[in-house]
Amino acid sequence: MDGSVCKKSSKGKKDDLYHVIHKVPYGDSPYVKAKHAQLVDKDPEAAIVLFWKAINAGDKVDSALKDMAVVMKQLDRAEEAIEAIRSFRVLCSKQSQESLDNVLLDLYKGNLGWAYMQKTNYMMAEVVFKKAQMIDADANKACNLVLCLMRQSRYEEALLVLEEVLQGKLPGSDEIKSKKRAEELLEELNANMPQPQFMDTLGLDDDFVKGIDELLNAWGTNRSRRLPIFVEISSVRDQLAC
Repeated sequence: MDGSVCKKSSKGKKDDLYHVIHKVPYGDSPYVKAKHAQLVDKDPEAAIVLFWKAINAGDKVDSALKDMAVVMKQLDRAEEAIEAIRSFRVLCSKQSQESLDNVLLDLYKGNLGWAYMQKTNYMMAEVVFKKAQMIDADANKACNLVLCLMRQSRYEEALLVLEEVLQGKLPGSDEIKSKKRAEELLEELNANMPQPQFMDTLGLDDDFVKGIDELLNAWGTNRSRRLPIFVEISSVRDQLAC
């Protein structure tokens, strides 16, 4: 057997094994490059760009759109994924519409809290984000929860949640985007959180405090003079002496 044929056969087997292991399709098209970026290079941002190219080029549009939506969701970009499916599903086959609906349903579930926030239903949004944190806690959902609590004027609770992000206790806390958002929330929180009043903490009402102020002012004005009661006593005593 020709040695060159053996080499080609060996190379072909290695290529087959490579594609099986990484689950990457054959070829050099935009979709194949996108899958390579997603599964082999582990570069989701590059994968999204290449999936866009595949869609624009008409290369496996059904799969490209669904795969891109999945990658976007992993990057907490569910809103973009939803908009992409809405805009480009018309380019997909009829057979893929049901699976696209399933992808959309999954995206809406993950984005339900944000949907409630858009409707200013912060109480329901809070419930959704708290449940989401119990399942898969991260800095992004924590910041959303902080915002819900702040909009309900529950500043102390919001601060407790925000501290977990600021102290780096949650996944994603060290990301630049999360840090910036946490700092902005803290700034807004400090601006809106009521400052404790010293007299209020003593349980003193306004009339009582006003009375103390008037007494202190009177004492400061008259302390160098004799009090009125002593002046009156002196006057009576002088009259009796006469």
